[in-house]
Order: sequence, then structure tokens, then C-alpha cells
Amino acid sequence: MSLPDELSRRRMLMKLGILFNGAVGVVLGVPIVRYLLSPVIRERRPGYESWLSLGPLGQFPEGETRLASYRNPVANPSDGETANIPCWVRRVAGDKFQVFAINCAHLGCPVRWFPQSGLFMCPCHGGAYYADGSRASGPPERGLFEYPFKVDQGRLLIDAGQMPTTGAPTAKLINISAGRPPCA
Repeated sequence: MSLPDELSRRRMLMKLGILFNGAVGVVLGVPIVRYLLSPVIRERRPGYESWLSLGPLGQFPEGETRLASYRNPVANPSDGETANIPCWVRRVAGDKFQVFAINCAHLGCPVRWFPQSGLFMCPCHGGAYYADGSRASGPPERGLFEYPFKVDQGRLLIDAGQMPTTGAPTAKLINISAGRPPCA
């Protein structure tokens, strides 16, 4: 028989089990807490609001569509070549450009420009786009995504900190900006 204030083997193993489970709980809880608090403690990188150069204007002849690339503004040194992002640049006239994301609006496959037909073609599901980026045929329900651009000191700059999405055009189409819910 053991005395009540004496530590028995059963009580010792129970306390060790609780201590071990507590340590495992803390180790598993740290990533979860960091994830939940990340919007508060994470600083926004300056690359998100930067304009990136695609090159001098002479590199893009009028009336032609050319492939260009830029370095992802929020890339890490370990990203290597994958941080170089291609895009299609179409010089309409003078300082008027259209800069398209290379990804199809359907599932994101890279589109190719075919100057013979004047079309962007998606190899995955047969999507086709006209030279101005609008939908020609196939499964995509909209045109190619466009980057905002500006011309500064003879260079073409794009705002590529965030991938272009359908958010703004869709909001205009369904009249969300009028203050009414889309179902009304």
C-alpha cells in the first residue's frame, strides 16, 4: 500500500502523459496560430504597388503582338526562373498598348499568338481569342486578362503586383456598384 502523498507509478505516468500531450499540442498549435494572425503581423511587400518595366517602346512595333516577360515583384531568391512571368504585348497605335496575361481565362493554360490568323489560341481546350483579347470561341466565357499599363520615359510599364482578375468587370456587369445586391 502506498501513502496518499506518495507518488505512485500510475500517477507519475499520468503526469508524464499529460506533459507529453501538452507539448505536442503546443508544437501543433504554433503554425495554426501563426496562420490565423498572419494578416495582422505580416508586412506588405513593396512590390505589390510597383510598376514594372517590360522594355523600351522600340521593342514593340506598332500593329504587332510580342511576347515579353517581367520578374515577379514578390519573388524570393529561391524561385529562380519560375519568377519570370511572360505576357503578350500588343501595340495598338502610338502610346496605346494592350498587355495580356499569358494565361487562358478558362483554366489558365498558356495561350499562343498566331500572327497568320490574328488569334490567340489555347492548346488545352481549344479556346480562341481575337487580337484585342476578346473571346472568339471555345470554353472561355470572357476575354484574356489585361494588365494596366503606362508609358514613362520611353519605357512600357505594367502594374503587375497582383494577377488581373474578373472582379471589376464582373461587378460592373451585374450592377453591384449601384448598391443593390446582384439578385435584386
